[in-house]
Amino acid sequence: MIGTLNEGALHAQLKEWYRRPGDLLEQQVAGYVVDLVRGDLLVEFQTGGFAPLRRKLAALVELRPVRLVAPVASSRRIVRLSDDGEILSARRSPKRGCLHDVFDRLVSIPALLAHANFELEVLLTHQDEVRMLQPGRAFRRRGWVVQGRALVTVEQSLLIAGADDAARLLPELAATFDTADLAAASDIDRRLAQRMAYCLRALGVIAPVGKRGGSVLYART
Repeated sequence: MIGTLNEGALHAQLKEWYRRPGDLLEQQVAGYVVDLVRGDLLVEFQTGGFAPLRRKLAALVELRPVRLVAPVASSRRIVRLSDDGEILSARRSPKRGCLHDVFDRLVSIPALLAHANFELEVLLTHQDEVRMLQPGRAFRRRGWVVQGRALVTVEQSLLIAGADDAARLLPELAATFDTADLAAASDIDRRLAQRMAYCLRALGVIAPVGKRGGSVLYART
């Protein structure tokens, strides 16, 4: 599998891992090709940003229940291959992911999560990131270009079906807080906390209540 990996490998592996007997793959619905159909439920898998799916999801939720399945890499192994597909080296990436990382992508469609026909399933996964040497490219990685990602295991699944489920991702906080407080309590960086706050504000989970210095203060609604 690793020797023939491409950018669509993780997407295909997720569909295969997710499917159950009776599920239909690659079905035409209202002019769109849907990844998986399970009874009345339409399931889309997205390994990258959500923005390219904005129009498609907005159309489908007006017709049927829709579930968007998004993997987040809890851990990642960096695998370097030769031109012949042989493994040259493999090491664990120091970067660790968490469920909150999905807000980095949800920021492009936050209001959709309030739609009665839409839900988001986040899969916390372990993945392999495969790289091959292509001199002159990927300068910061010294020519090692990412060829694709492969699914190793799924560690956890979290279904977010509306504002109440999204609110459960908020940590324990003071009555009012800014994104620095949110970042510290969630053990994430400030940029991700800002995106999380943007999404939760769009869902009506939190609301601005003032300012502290140059930072907006929020409170749970």
